Amino acid sequence: MKTRLFSALDHALERKLPEQRLFLKSEDGTRFIRLRPTMQAGIVLGGAAIACWTFVVTAIFLMDTISAGNAREQAQRERAIYEARLNALSNERDDRAVEASAAHDRFYVALEQISEMQSSLLASEDRRNELETGIEVIQTTLRKTMKDRDAARDETEVLLAQINAEGNPDAPLLARAKSTDGSVSFLTDALEQTAAERDQISRDAQDAIDIAEELRFTLKMNEDRNEQIFTRLEEAVTVSLEPLDKMFRAAGMPTESILREVRRGYSGQGGPLLPATMSTSGGGTITDKTSTRANRLLKELDRINLFRIAADKSPVAMPVKSAFRFTSPFGYRKDPKGAGRRMHAGVDFAGARGTAIYATADGVVTHAGWQSGYGRLVKIKHAFGIETRYAHNSNIRVKVGQRVSRGDRISDMGATGRVTGTHLHYEVRLNGTPVNPMTYIKAGRDVF
Repeated sequence: MKTRLFSALDHALERKLPEQRLFLKSEDGTRFIRLRPTMQAGIVLGGAAIACWTFVVTAIFLMDTISAGNAREQAQRERAIYEARLNALSNERDDRAVEASAAHDRFYVALEQISEMQSSLLASEDRRNELETGIEVIQTTLRKTMKDRDAARDETEVLLAQINAEGNPDAPLLARAKSTDGSVSFLTDALEQTAAERDQISRDAQDAIDIAEELRFTLKMNEDRNEQIFTRLEEAVTVSLEPLDKMFRAAGMPTESILREVRRGYSGQGGPLLPATMSTSGGGTITDKTSTRANRLLKELDRINLFRIAADKSPVAMPVKSAFRFTSPFGYRKDPKGAGRRMHAGVDFAGARGTAIYATADGVVTHAGWQSGYGRLVKIKHAFGIETRYAHNSNIRVKVGQRVSRGDRISDMGATGRVTGTHLHYEVRLNGTPVNPMTYIKAGRDVF
């Protein structure tokens, strides 16, 4: 049955693939191998199968190579975009730092100006008080002189009446004439002197009135300039408060409770800043509007100062000051060890082995040793329930219970624990919950 089948196949394929003979010549003789049509068909099919398999394998290899090249190019493009974004953020950070510095300079210049204006205003008030007192004295003297003048006139009239009433012919006319001439001359001199004094007093009073008007105008100009200074100060305070308040709120920290805690720790009172005073009537009283505005401004300045104290106690500094590369941000990411997508509770700074690591705020060391996953780890407890962690160190330079200050060297960068290379894993935790450390670092650069 099998032989008949092959014979039928040979007969069917004979037209396309006629029988071939392969001769093999040797010393013993000549032999040949018959290549039947079915055998030739098998050889052709086998070669075709091998050729197809080779083509498919080559195509798959080329596709994998092209895909790998595209993936590398895509990774390089994403890396270039990421680095460009980091450079843009760095430039924006520098611009904000310059703006903040300029705002602080304008703020302190405005403080100096308002201090000078207050001193000038107080000096003007003192001068105006002296002029008002002088005007009152001049007016009193003028009233007294006018009374003396009126009394002299009355006395003159009485004497003239007496002279006219005397009609005794026996009296010596020459003596009466001399006596009358002497009295009239005395009264005339007194009246002329009184009139001259009155005119001088009137001129002095007018000069005093003119000076008072000039002082009122100067006072009005000073008030306008004070209004401008107050406005600029209020704007500067607003500009300074907003980023500070935004920084703490972005970090999830309740600002009012933080300010209360700082206020309890710094409860002393005093300082060079006092409520602005402005006299309106020479009595040294303070106008309600200006006093309220100045006190409100001082409260805002005190609030800024409390924010700055709180910021000084917060981890706003960089843990690495030498050259480094920012390799991983805060948030979910693909695990470099191949464990899927996981939460990255901090930020990574890659640098050379042994790079100095610094404390980012004042605090107390609560852990200095090995911890699974973190390798050699340093934990520091700060104010307001904040804790910072510095992981994968090659060497630790602090001990548990040691108090450190911002900028103190606490460890050296390494590759201990669960890592793919040398770097610092830096965490900030608020009441045990991880928060983005870059919120504090960015605030430290932009605000201060």
